[in-house]
Amino acid sequence: MSREGQPLTVAVVGATGVVGRTMIQVLSERQFPVGELRLLASGRSAGTTVSADGRTLTVGEAAPEAFEGVDIALFSAGTDVSRQLAPEAAARGATVIDNSNAWRMDATVPLIVSQVNPEDGEWHEGIIANPNCSTMQLAPVLMALRDTVGLERVVVDTYQSVSGTGAEALAELENQIRAHVAGEAKVASVYPHPIAFNALPEIDVFLDNGYTREEWKVVTESRKILHLPELRVSCTAVRVPVFVGHSEAVHAETTRAITPDEARRAFAAVPGVVVVDDPANHVYPFATQAAGSDDVYVGRVRTDPSVQRGIAFWVVSDNLRKGAATNAVEIAETLLARGWVKARSRRAVPSGAGGAS
Repeated sequence: MSREGQPLTVAVVGATGVVGRTMIQVLSERQFPVGELRLLASGRSAGTTVSADGRTLTVGEAAPEAFEGVDIALFSAGTDVSRQLAPEAAARGATVIDNSNAWRMDATVPLIVSQVNPEDGEWHEGIIANPNCSTMQLAPVLMALRDTVGLERVVVDTYQSVSGTGAEALAELENQIRAHVAGEAKVASVYPHPIAFNALPEIDVFLDNGYTREEWKVVTESRKILHLPELRVSCTAVRVPVFVGHSEAVHAETTRAITPDEARRAFAAVPGVVVVDDPANHVYPFATQAAGSDDVYVGRVRTDPSVQRGIAFWVVSDNLRKGAATNAVEIAETLLARGWVKARSRRAVPSGAGGAS
C-alpha cells in the first residue's frame, strides 16, 4: 500500500518498448500495489493497446499533463524523453525512476542498484537513475569483493545480447538467421554490420578517448554506485548474437588476497546473486539459463595469476529484467517500504542531465 494506505498511481513511460513491457510484467509479478496503471509512450504509439495483468489498456501520450496525480513514474523511453519529461513528472509530485542515461552521472541524482546502495534513495529530489544493464549485473558482485577484501582495479569484457538495443534488433537477428539458412544476404540496418554469427565490438558511439559510450558507462557508473570514485576500471563492450542475457568476463585486483572459495562465499551471500560453478561438469552460467530470471549468476571463479591479489569470474544476467525493469521496481519497493516516495507537491528537481557517457 502507498504512504497514505492506498494503492499507488504508477506510470510506465515507453510502455510499448521491450523494457517498458517487461516493467509492466514485473509490476504484476511482484504484486506491486498499483491502483491505477498509466501507460504512456510517444505520440505515434498513443492509442495502441497493451495487455497488463489480464486487462487490455490503452496507451496515452507521454506529455507533462499526463503525470498529474502520479505517485511513481517508471521511465524507459530514451535519454531525450527523460531529459524533457522527468523534471515535468517530478514537479507534479511523481517520483521518477529513469532507465536512460540522462541523469545517471548527475551529482544530485541517486544511481541505484537495489541490493548495493538502496540507502542513496533517501536523498532523492524527485528523480532516481537506473544504471546501465551491464553495470547493473556487475555491481552486486563487485560490492561483495569491496566489502570483503577491498577493490583496486577491475577489467571487464561484456558480451551483450541484441535485446539491449530493442525490438528492431531482435527482429534483425532473427531475419539474418533466416536469411543465412535460406542462403540469402544478411541485411544490417540496426547495427553497422550483420550481427548473426558475429561479434561486434561497438555498442553506442565512440568517444574521443577510444572507448564507446557503453564502455565508459561501466567505468563511471560503477564508481558512483560503489562509492569508489578512484576505482580503476576498464571495459570492452561487445554485441553478440544472443536474444536475451548479457555475459561478462571480469578480472578484479583486490586490496587483500582472496581465494576462489572465499570469493564464491562472498558472492553467494549477496541477495539475488547465485553461484553456478562446477566447470569440471560443464556447469557455469550462460545466457539462456539467465533469461527470464531476476538473479545475477556467477561462475568460473578462479585466481588470476597475472596480477597480485587477482580474481577472475564470469557474470550473466537477464538484461531486460534485473538489468532494467526488475531493478526499477525493486527501487520503487524500497522507496515505498522506507517512506521515501515523496508527497505530491512541487519540489526542486535537477536542472541538467549530467551529460555523462
